[in-house]
Amino acid sequence: MKPLDPRLLRYARSARGYLALTVALGLLTGALVVAQALLLAHALGSAVADGASLAQVAPLAGWLVLVVVLRALTAGVQERYAHRAATRAVAELRESVVAHAAAVGPRRAAPADGAGLVTLATRGLDALEPYFVRYLPQLVLAATLTPATLLVVLDLDWVSAAILAGTVPLVPLFMWLVGVMTQGRSERGLATMQRLGAQVLDLLAGLSTLRAFGRERGPAARVRELGDAHRRATMGTLRIAFLSGMVLELLTTLAVALVAVGVGLRLVYGHVDLVTGLAVLVLAPEVFQPLRQVGAHFHASTDGVAAADRAFAVLEVPVAEAGTLPAPDLTRGTVRARGVAVRSRGAWAPAPLDVDLVPGRVVALVGPSGAGKSTTVEVILGLLPPDAGHVELVAADGTVTELADVDVHDYWRQVTWLPQRPVLEPGTLEEVLGAATRADRDRAAALTGLDTVVAGLPDGWGTTLGGGGTGLSVGQRQRLALTRALLRPSPVVVLDEPTAHLDAAGEQVVLATLDALRDAGCAVLLVAHRESLASRADDVVHVASASDAGTDSPPLAAPEVHR
Repeated sequence: MKPLDPRLLRYARSARGYLALTVALGLLTGALVVAQALLLAHALGSAVADGASLAQVAPLAGWLVLVVVLRALTAGVQERYAHRAATRAVAELRESVVAHAAAVGPRRAAPADGAGLVTLATRGLDALEPYFVRYLPQLVLAATLTPATLLVVLDLDWVSAAILAGTVPLVPLFMWLVGVMTQGRSERGLATMQRLGAQVLDLLAGLSTLRAFGRERGPAARVRELGDAHRRATMGTLRIAFLSGMVLELLTTLAVALVAVGVGLRLVYGHVDLVTGLAVLVLAPEVFQPLRQVGAHFHASTDGVAAADRAFAVLEVPVAEAGTLPAPDLTRGTVRARGVAVRSRGAWAPAPLDVDLVPGRVVALVGPSGAGKSTTVEVILGLLPPDAGHVELVAADGTVTELADVDVHDYWRQVTWLPQRPVLEPGTLEEVLGAATRADRDRAAALTGLDTVVAGLPDGWGTTLGGGGTGLSVGQRQRLALTRALLRPSPVVVLDEPTAHLDAAGEQVVLATLDALRDAGCAVLLVAHRESLASRADDVVHVASASDAGTDSPPLAAPEVHR
C-alpha cells in the first residue's frame, strides 16, 4: 500500500475526516514549534546577551509556557482522535470485507484459503491501528512541519538552511534502502498468521472427531511450529524496526551536529547573533523529528498495511450481477441441476453431474473427500456460480426459471440448510424453535431426541443460548436444528453430513427425521459418508472429480445415479 492509499479513504469513510483533522493539527503544530523556538531564543538571548532582568523576561516566559501547553493539548487531541478513527476505520473496513466476501462468495473472495479470509477480517485488520495512531500523523507532519520549519531556518540563517536541505533527503533515502531490504517481511508474517489461524480453525472444527479417535494431541506439534514461525517473523520485524531507527537517529544526530558546529563557529567570530543562533539550534532537530518518527513507526505499521492490501484485493473482486426475478413456488416444484461442474485447483470438483430434487424424495450425494459434494450443495443453494452447467427451478405448472436469474434471497426463503456445525441465533430454546404449539414441539423433540437434551438442562425450554448456540454441544445443536426443520418444513431441505457429530443413537434420530421430512413432502438433498445414511435415500448420486486438462470445457462423463 502507498503511504496514503486513496483506496483507504474510499472504503473507510471515517478516515477522511481524521485525515483532515490531522492536516489541521499538523499545521497548528508547525506554528507552535516555530513560536516555541523563537520565544525560547529571545528569552535566553535577552537574558544572556542583553542582561535582561527576570521581570523583563517574564512576559516571554509566560507566552512560552502557553505555547508549550497548547502543543501538549494538540498532541493529546491528535492521540485521542487517532484511536477513535483507527477503531472506526478498522470496523468499517472489516464490515466491508465481510459484506463483500458474502456478496461474491468465499471461494472468489479467497480462492486459496477461506480460513485466511477469517484471519484477515479479525486479527489481520487489527494491525492497521498503528498506521492510524502513529504513522499517518507523523507522515502529515513530515509533509507540513519539515518544509515549514526549513523555510523559517532559511529566513534566519541561510548557511544552516543549506546544511539541513542537503542532509534532509538522506533520511528518506535511508528509509527507502531499509524498506527494500525488508520488502516482503510483513507479507510473510501475515501469511504465517493466516496459516496458523487456518490450522487452529481446522483443529477446533474436527476436535470432536480427533478426540473420538484419541488423536487430539496429534496436531499440537504443527500448531506449535506455526506459532514459532509467527513469533520469529514478529521478532524479525521488531529487530528491523530497532535497527532502522538507530540508523535514522545516527544520521539526524550528525546532521544537527553539523548545524551546531557551524552556528558555534560563527557565534565566536560574530557572524551571527545569539538569538538567531539559538533559534536555529532549537529548530534544527524539529526539521528531522517528523522524518525520524515516520521511520520509527513505519515498521510498526507494515503488518496493518499488508493486511489492508489483502483487504483491498478482496474488495476489488467484482460482484456477479444478481438475479431479480421472483423465485417460483417450490411447494410442489423441482430443483434441477444439469451438467453442473466447478473448476477448483487444477481439477473439476465436482465433474459434471445431474441432480433432481423432487418433493417427497431424498437424494444422497456420496463420494470421496474432495470430490465436490459440499461444492455441489453450494451451487444448488446459489452460493457459488458453476463454471459449467446450470441450475433450474421448476414450478408445479412446469414453468422453468434459471437460478442465476432469480433473486437468491427469495429462493432461500424456501430452503432449509443444516450445515455440519449448525449456527443458531441467541435466545431461549423455545424462542429458537419459533412459533409452534406445545404438542407439535414435544412431538418433534421426541422424534429428534431433543426432549432428552432439554430434560438435562437446568431451565428446560427456557435455557438461554449464546450466539451461535453457545451452551450446547455440537451434537445437541444438531438435534435442535433438526427439530426446527421439522417444525418449519420448507419445500427444499439440505443436510450436509447431519451425522458427523452424532453417535449411533443420534444416527437413528437423523434417519427418523429423514423419513419425517419425506412424508411431509420436502425435497431433501443429503451429503452422506455413512452407508446407513445413503441407503435411506431414494436416489444416490455418486460425485467424482476430474483432472483439468487445461481447457475451459469439463469432461463429458456424468456420474451415475442409482434409484
